[in-house]
Amino acid sequence: MPVPLTPLRCLHRAIDLFGDSVGVVDGDRVFSYAEFGERCQRLASALQQWGIQPGDRVAYLSFNTHQLLEGYFGVIQARAIILPLNVRLAVAELVHILNHSGSRVLIFQSEFGPLVEQILPQCPGLEACIATEGKVAPATFEYEEFIAAGRPERADITQIDENAVAELFYTSGSTGTPKGVMLTHRNLYLHSLSLYTVYQRVEDMVVLHTIPLFHANGWGHPQTATYFGVKQVMVRRFVPATVFELIERHRATDMYLVPAMAQMLLQAPERTQYDLSSMRRIMIGGAAASPELIEAVEKAFGCECYAGYGLTETGPILTAAIPKRDVVHGSDQERYRRQAMTGWPLIGNEIRVVDEQMRDVPRDGKTIGEIVVRGDHVMAGYYNAPELTAETIVDGWLKTGDMAVWDRYGYIQIVDRKKEIIISGGENIASLEIEQAILAHPAVLECAVVAAPDERWGEVPYAYVVRKPEREVTAEELREFLSGRLAKFKIPKFFDIRLEPLPKTGTGKIRKLELRQALWQNR
Repeated sequence: MPVPLTPLRCLHRAIDLFGDSVGVVDGDRVFSYAEFGERCQRLASALQQWGIQPGDRVAYLSFNTHQLLEGYFGVIQARAIILPLNVRLAVAELVHILNHSGSRVLIFQSEFGPLVEQILPQCPGLEACIATEGKVAPATFEYEEFIAAGRPERADITQIDENAVAELFYTSGSTGTPKGVMLTHRNLYLHSLSLYTVYQRVEDMVVLHTIPLFHANGWGHPQTATYFGVKQVMVRRFVPATVFELIERHRATDMYLVPAMAQMLLQAPERTQYDLSSMRRIMIGGAAASPELIEAVEKAFGCECYAGYGLTETGPILTAAIPKRDVVHGSDQERYRRQAMTGWPLIGNEIRVVDEQMRDVPRDGKTIGEIVVRGDHVMAGYYNAPELTAETIVDGWLKTGDMAVWDRYGYIQIVDRKKEIIISGGENIASLEIEQAILAHPAVLECAVVAAPDERWGEVPYAYVVRKPEREVTAEELREFLSGRLAKFKIPKFFDIRLEPLPKTGTGKIRKLELRQALWQNR
């Protein structure tokens, strides 16, 4: 018999099978799955009593906290839509998202009270603000008092519309105005099962929520972890010493990082002061990882490290570079190279690499095409943007804008964003390939390669390089370093070497469009 697919089934299973087990840890607060489930249900009931209707948007402005995690289940049990906001966005950006989404309620971590005071006068649609840790201005309610008025009632999942929107996430806006991505109950439930295929030994798994839950690589895991009774430890702020302490205290086994986070952990001098031997797997996503980074992480933590890939629009995780039985590595270096790749598809989705006519490019590991995908956790569309949705989902396939190659084993390797390919003298040059080569230099902390205007070639690669504070490096040294790694025409003509970080979006992506425009503005 058909039963609606909804993340609430993940919560109900956790309550029924793992109710007495520790489910969520947030600082000194520890909740069993039974206690966590009751809090989610009280939140749902309280929202409905206040007046939340099906389809209403409930926004969150919070670091990783148990209250935000409760929203992932409580808000959707109320038949509303949860909208986690990026806490790093500017006031104008937050105002735009809140007004565009038509959010009625804002639940915020109390320390953001002054920021909410700036936002509120510009968002007439916000009818209530709930502070999570003490009633601070301009809160209408205090969270604990608010949910205490709710009832711990289990949702009747047979009455859930699995195709109703459950979550709304706004893209980072690295290439333009943020877009609201709609994910349904069905999307999220099937993604939780898909992601389970890369989990290991869930019976004693302890996951650190290191990446903010408003980030695609962060919010992809709570439903799966809850479904299988995994202990979830909240990391409110990413500070290396805090991460190491939490790993040691809770015997954490898994965590998820973006490359910049991994570099911070590797560079932290206090790492050797902690027992990190419980770690089993580290997944890196959000940006390309290099084989050198994979190797360094594995050696530092004594665990497996691999890359993954996904988009906000895909629910989010699509691929993982986990071992594949028909691929045999001839050396550790070959293994590191494979584990740094975009990887191969998780179950529930189909991925192709195609040309402009939507024909598959050869699986030769060389021919570049665009990644397109269809599957169980591809978004329902962009909120209030049917034309943009039609441009992105064509003939049933979502066009990602990511350019890649693939091989006969089904492994995919992204080479660049479609808009970031450098065309120099008729040659297509992948900025990502150059960036990975530069990042292999021991003095480089981060870099970005963009197209710069050139009278002879039209465009040439231009590298922005941030060096490590304790290391010096020159443009000539980098050219020499790259000469054995890249063809001559791919080596940047210009190097901008600096100490200050490169401009980034709220989710930590380098604003390459901004860097490129700075080079072209006087053309």
